[in-house]
Amino acid sequence: MSLSYLCPHCKGYLAIEDCVLLSVRTPDHKVGLISLHSELGNYSVKKDSGFNYKEGDELDLFCPICHAELASELHDKLARIIMVDENNDEYEIFFSRIAGEQSTFKIIGETMDIYGDDSAEYLDFINLSMNF
Repeated sequence: MSLSYLCPHCKGYLAIEDCVLLSVRTPDHKVGLISLHSELGNYSVKKDSGFNYKEGDELDLFCPICHAELASELHDKLARIIMVDENNDEYEIFFSRIAGEQSTFKIIGETMDIYGDDSAEYLDFINLSMNF
């Protein structure tokens, strides 16, 4: 299945093979790049061994191309990118900015797929915000 991940601001392509690349700033203002697995529900993260943050840290996520912040307007602890599938359908992907938290939402129109053990934290809020 061929998927593309895009910045919602510049529409730049964020993925290489099975990785989505993002620029990150930690609460103590360290900066680096992380690689998230492109499979929704797979929460593996790759980063430089010298770039450290703690589980539970609220990370600021940015497009590595245009440097726009990827914060979601739905909830201040979620980030937003765009996923395009092989049929050229565009989905909004919302995922947690909290290090170690497993929460992802894939939304198109009135359809939502939910991934991750921590998604219940945001589910009611997203349902209310999406005006289904």
